[in-house]
Amino acid sequence: MVSTYGPGGGAKLRCAASSSAAAPARPVKAPRFIQHKKEAFWFYRFISVAYDNVFNPGHFTESMRDDALEPADLFSSHLKVVDVGGGTGFTTLGIVKHVDPENVTLLDQSPHQLEKARQKVALKGVTIMEGDAEDLPFPTDTFDRYVSAGSIEYWPDPQRGIKEAYRVLKFGGIACVIGPVYPTFWLSRFFADMWMLFPQEEEYIEWFKKAGFKDVKLKRIGPKWYRGVRRHGLIIGCSVTGVKRERGDSSLELGPKAEDVSKPVNPITFLFRFLIGTICAAYYVLVPIYMWIKDKIVPKGMPI
Repeated sequence: MVSTYGPGGGAKLRCAASSSAAAPARPVKAPRFIQHKKEAFWFYRFISVAYDNVFNPGHFTESMRDDALEPADLFSSHLKVVDVGGGTGFTTLGIVKHVDPENVTLLDQSPHQLEKARQKVALKGVTIMEGDAEDLPFPTDTFDRYVSAGSIEYWPDPQRGIKEAYRVLKFGGIACVIGPVYPTFWLSRFFADMWMLFPQEEEYIEWFKKAGFKDVKLKRIGPKWYRGVRRHGLIIGCSVTGVKRERGDSSLELGPKAEDVSKPVNPITFLFRFLIGTICAAYYVLVPIYMWIKDKIVPKGMPI
């Protein structure tokens, strides 16, 4: 069964998981210049300097974070939790509100983001390490909870990452993936497709079910000043959870990795992808500012 919920801190939404079926389909082939590990690595090399104070607040507030983590059911301080693609530790800060830091592992491919995480006093005791979301360095059946927020959009092969989430969870464990949703407004679709992966809600659910998860649920979230508007897409727009009901690895069989980071990259091609992708990302710096201004101007109760 797939369930949906309203966004915390904002207008309550009545929605069904299939509500985006009438929306324009996300193209299978699109540039998505930063949906590659090497481009994402350098992208975060630069934005890590101002990530927590400048870029993140427009898309993922503390109240949104806590709302998004609620379905993960962090009911005990003794749970063993991994935060995959945790970056500067913003989501990890929400996890350690409920779980002892010594039981939490923060993994990311960006050493620059992780250095920011190591500077946070509240994360003292958390195991912080570099790693690949699509090839996790943990044994099967290790964690009680798997959390990943704001990371799936950079995975070349999202299904592989979700399959890894299933593998490292213990029997009865819960995976919670928090990520973007695809826009319906034409200009926002253009910049989304040029920048990175913005999945549709149905895709998250399909990835979870194919990996073997049961009781898959999707919860819609968003900044309160958007008033529930989702036409521009959201960098953090949903929290998807699933329960592992069997021990061991997923039975899903996948082919070769979509991206081999060991292969050399043409520096000119890389620079082109990186620059164009970063320029397109700037659009999504402006969108939350635009929505915030509209929220202040348009009377409450009226659509924006």
